[in-house]
Amino acid sequence: MSWHRPAGALVTPKSLVSVDPLVAGWTYSGIEVFEVTEALPFTQLMEGIEGVLVPLSATDLVVMIDEVTYPMTGRIGVFDAVSDWLYVPLGSKLTVSAASGEVALCTARATHIQPAHYTKAEDVVVEVRGAGRATRQVTNIATPESFAGADKINVCEVLTPGGNWSSWPPHRHDGVTDCPTNNEEIYYFRIGKQDSAHGEPTGQGFFHVYTVDGRVDESVTIHDGDVYLVPQGYHGPTIAPPEYPMYFLNVLAGPAAERAMSFCDDPAHHWIRADWQSQELDSRCPVTSAIGKVRR
Repeated sequence: MSWHRPAGALVTPKSLVSVDPLVAGWTYSGIEVFEVTEALPFTQLMEGIEGVLVPLSATDLVVMIDEVTYPMTGRIGVFDAVSDWLYVPLGSKLTVSAASGEVALCTARATHIQPAHYTKAEDVVVEVRGAGRATRQVTNIATPESFAGADKINVCEVLTPGGNWSSWPPHRHDGVTDCPTNNEEIYYFRIGKQDSAHGEPTGQGFFHVYTVDGRVDESVTIHDGDVYLVPQGYHGPTIAPPEYPMYFLNVLAGPAAERAMSFCDDPAHHWIRADWQSQELDSRCPVTSAIGKVRR
């Protein structure tokens, strides 16, 4: 069994990537990645779902939620800057247009209507996590701590400099045995090349997933545009080869009444977190900010 979906495997006439609970074989999480132009806007009726709209490589977007217009700045690529983003309510009609570029609509099955909410790029919380060769940037878009105005959905971005590891130590949030949090998680990957602003077709990385019962134990080569669906199990590490920085957009949602992104480390590797206290941070992190790539 593989939960890996190579680039192109989830394409539809409307989207570059299209995952809903039916496609994933689960209950809550989904994602649409689409290209927009002024002549060909993207429209979505948010029937049964809430959303978080994240520009990936689109700028100067015009977004309408029902009859309200939200101009968005966006960015030229995921490795170039932190982007502004927009929460899209359950039951609304969404329309997105831009000169050109890619946009992600992260979704979750929801039952409670929350108001639309726009967040400027400079208000997005960016943190540096880990240490040593496990140093990475986490951009907290719609996490429980950074945004309380959602029903089920959690969204963050992770940027890993070339040669570093993320999703380390391996962890899970599947509600199995003694792990209380249960979230279905989507990884949407873009792989850069040196100082590229966005993904590059030749980029690659690596990802490992294994379940408590041993039913799944998979290490896969990740290419630019791949998706990995994680319904359960430990996931990690994600590895960015030298000169090929890695980006992934995480979408998480689950059955709990209160949103949470807590997790359970693999006990064999939990000690690594304490060891980080004696290691220096990689100076390449943070990689990006609201005003662009961090120059050093």
